Amino acid sequence: MKKYMMSVTLFLTFLIAGSNIANAQTTTHRKVSNRAKGAAIGGVGGAVAGGLIGHNVGGALIGGAIGAGGGYIIGDAKDRSNLRKRQAYRRAHPRHTTKVVYVKPRSTTTTTVTKTTKY
Repeated sequence: MKKYMMSVTLFLTFLIAGSNIANAQTTTHRKVSNRAKGAAIGGVGGAVAGGLIGHNVGGALIGGAIGAGGGYIIGDAKDRSNLRKRQAYRRAHPRHTTKVVYVKPRSTTTTTVTKTTKY
């Protein structure tokens, strides 16, 4: 009975987490970072593995925490890798949209030089 309840609870948690991630993408139009994806997937996977290995809720909590931390670290590495690739591409392909704008000076000053000679 315990295994059945735990599997149902984890399945519902996975459905709720998946619907929240999908819902967040459609309503806010922001892409979910690899860190968030990794933490969510790692947390759920760690909770399932910890529950099965530990045969209790404590194992599921510990496994979920460790899985979420590991998933976050892996997602962060992916985000950093993508950032480095984008920066390298921008350095290699600069945009050539420099405009030369003429700015009229506010006032012009002229200096006159007088030359005096002594005889």
